[in-house]
Amino acid sequence: MILLLLLYNCFLFLSLLPAARSSALTTAIAANERLCFYVDADKAGEKIGFYFAVQSGGSFDIDFDVKDPNEKVILDGKSERQGDYVLTANTAGEYSFCFENDMSTLTVKLVDFDIMVESEPRREAPAKPGQVADHTSALEESTFRLNSLLLNIKRTQKYFHTRENRGFSLVRSTQNRLFWYMVLESLGIVGMAVLQVYILQTFFTKTGRRYKV
Repeated sequence: MILLLLLYNCFLFLSLLPAARSSALTTAIAANERLCFYVDADKAGEKIGFYFAVQSGGSFDIDFDVKDPNEKVILDGKSERQGDYVLTANTAGEYSFCFENDMSTLTVKLVDFDIMVESEPRREAPAKPGQVADHTSALEESTFRLNSLLLNIKRTQKYFHTRENRGFSLVRSTQNRLFWYMVLESLGIVGMAVLQVYILQTFFTKTGRRYKV
């Protein structure tokens, strides 16, 4: 009996988990490029989670906009470094998520983003009241509490991942600047040495015209 109750609770736990379709990607957006991604909402009322963060390139900012199936802009931003939004699909159909790197003329932006379409199933009352109902209620509370904790952990991981990538990009950019500064400094030192040798040679070389009195 205990084993059957445990199996029933496990099955109920799995059935309570929200059904989700997600897409976590990292893409490079060239200068003056507009790049769009699309997801489908099967029915009205579904939740769409949208997260993005610029990992490298320029000032770590990007323009974006989100449009519904009727091409109506429901969310947009200018020169944003990152964002974490939850939208409600009021219309079933295809939603577009576009990034635009118009502010840069040479810099390529590396963007990490995640689009998740989530539909929470309707919770139904248990078939048998009593002890099973008590277990079901406790299991539901534990399920949603764990789901909330997992989402918080996921957001924290994304935050530190973004900070790590931005720090690495900044270090790499600083290394490149120091390298070219040292190259220019070395060329300047060599050029000054050559110029000094040339000037000293002109002091001891008779190049002027000689006149007889």
